[in-house]
Amino acid sequence: MTVLDLSGADWRTSTRSSGNGNCVEVAVGAGRVAVRDSKDRGGPVLLFPAATWAAFVAGVDAVRPG
Repeated sequence: MTVLDLSGADWRTSTRSSGNGNCVEVAVGAGRVAVRDSKDRGGPVLLFPAATWAAFVAGVDAVRPG
């Protein structure tokens, strides 16, 4: 298994976040997108290929009301 060092990652939270801590954070790099729970920054991280993440975001945009 390859270990990915995310210690220097630029984690971002959505600008639509209400700031109450019930969010996810994402970091983009090396052709991947890392996703973590903003309440557990030292916890597990999900990794997605960048193309898969882009398809997910496009799908969310397609069903989001106006």
